[in-house]
Amino acid sequence: MGRPSPGSTESPLHVAIVMDGNGRWATARGMRRAEGHRRGARAVRRTVQAAPALGITTLTLFAFSCDNWKRPRQEVGVLLRLFGGYLRSEQAALAENRIRLSVIGRRDRLPRALLAAIEGCEAATAGGTRLHLRLAIDYSARGAIVRAANTPSTPGEAGLPAFRARLGSACGADSAPDVDLLIRTGGERRLSDFLLFESAYAELCFLPRMWPDFRACDLAEAVAEFHTRQRRFGGLPAEATCGNAR
Repeated sequence: MGRPSPGSTESPLHVAIVMDGNGRWATARGMRRAEGHRRGARAVRRTVQAAPALGITTLTLFAFSCDNWKRPRQEVGVLLRLFGGYLRSEQAALAENRIRLSVIGRRDRLPRALLAAIEGCEAATAGGTRLHLRLAIDYSARGAIVRAANTPSTPGEAGLPAFRARLGSACGADSAPDVDLLIRTGGERRLSDFLLFESAYAELCFLPRMWPDFRACDLAEAVAEFHTRQRRFGGLPAEATCGNAR
């Protein structure tokens, strides 16, 4: 697969977002952490609506990591109910706007009600071609890589394409293109076990803004800044290559 040329605004983009800062946003305002998560769901809606016009064709949102099970049971319960509510409330709009939804991550630990909401939304939106929205729930990049590495390969399967396919299966969804731009809100500067394989050459953008305050213009600014970067993928800039030829 060819790589997009630096600065191109024509190539489809895979943008991944670590949606961080919900709890801290709420605490700073004297609210319960659960309210921060509810406000974060509104930011998801704004982001999904804005993405296609910015050339984003794949959008992966980190909703719940495998490590998040360590949080208080009450907060985990709120999060899981919010995910189910979001999927049920947004299903018709996603289908109408040709947005395909997939959930990546483990499913064996999720409540039945959430599993039903996931399966229903995935089925209802399967024909979407305008945007592939992927929600990472109970997800660990290292866990997915280990499961893919331990999956026996069939005769004739070798190399990165075959491994990528096994990695997609290990995540419970089809494989996706490499991440072009990875955004993390909330001021932290780490990947937190998110899409490690797919982000090998991703451009990174760390924002101080907490996720509930993330706006469509923030996404647009991040994408615009991405297009100013020169992506070499281990090679040399085009002008340097031409200079050597002379």
